[in-house]
Amino acid sequence: MNGYILMTIIYFITRQVGETMNTKTLMYILKRILLAIVTIWVVITVTFFVMHAVPGGPFTSEKAVTESVEAAMEAKYGLDKPLHVQYLTYLKDIVTKFDFGPSLKQRGRTVNQIIADGMKTSVKIGVIAAFIALIFGVVFGAIAALRRNKFVDRIIMIITTAFVSMPSFIMGSFLLIIFANHLKILPANGAAKNGLILPIITLSLYPMAYITRLTRSSMLEVLGQDYIRTAKAKGVSGMKIIFGHALKNSLIPVITYFGPMLAYIVTGSIVVEQVFAVSGIGRSFVNSITGRDYPLVMGTTIVLATLIVIMNLVGDILYKIVDPRITLE
Repeated sequence: MNGYILMTIIYFITRQVGETMNTKTLMYILKRILLAIVTIWVVITVTFFVMHAVPGGPFTSEKAVTESVEAAMEAKYGLDKPLHVQYLTYLKDIVTKFDFGPSLKQRGRTVNQIIADGMKTSVKIGVIAAFIALIFGVVFGAIAALRRNKFVDRIIMIITTAFVSMPSFIMGSFLLIIFANHLKILPANGAAKNGLILPIITLSLYPMAYITRLTRSSMLEVLGQDYIRTAKAKGVSGMKIIFGHALKNSLIPVITYFGPMLAYIVTGSIVVEQVFAVSGIGRSFVNSITGRDYPLVMGTTIVLATLIVIMNLVGDILYKIVDPRITLE
């Protein structure tokens, strides 16, 4: 079902783009789609063999497990078969059924169920954080550009530089100490009421700062174009120049950055979810690594990598749709 949905999205994107683009651009898009498929296959292959190359096994940490019981458990999950047979079976299940198999630690649950449950929270946090970053980033970037080299511009640049330079786990810990420990106005546990506020703020700060700087530089470049000076000479109002010409054209880099940014926010929530004890895909991923839950580690890695590849592909296509002057090769 998920593969069918993905192919349907790709089909409609290609069809929509095909109505407005030439053969050269369509060939570029098809090449990028094939490259995306190859990239996902490489991720699957590397993840599979690296996980099985790690010393030990998923059942070595179990208490009171004899060699016969461990052998029986390995036979139950197909881990006693040759490695290449396991790989081909795993690859076949993913391609034909999008099935990552059962979890070795969470008995009675499949990897697909665990990922689906975790993604509900991670996607919710990621989408909200992305739109907060987009809105505030564009607003602050436009203000900084219009007040270039003024006090407001300098303050915004100092703050955004700090946010860009500070890792998410440090920012999360900093917010946790201030708002949860000292002020006690927000909970430290992500599972509590209003517990997602701090994780969302933490995830939104870096992309917001990046979009602010991106909008500022792009808008300054647009404000220096000849058509802006012509509009001013014709007596066009300042508000119309800003919102009708400058801001509209300066958002092209921001729009193309938004898709990959959304994917990176969702995948980058791993550390933030650990800091705030959020039951998302990131926390499940970390627990699967410590517990040597092979199928869950591989399934999570593949899903997150696929998300990044797809959003980067959409971003490249969107870049051409937003600005037809761009030549793709």
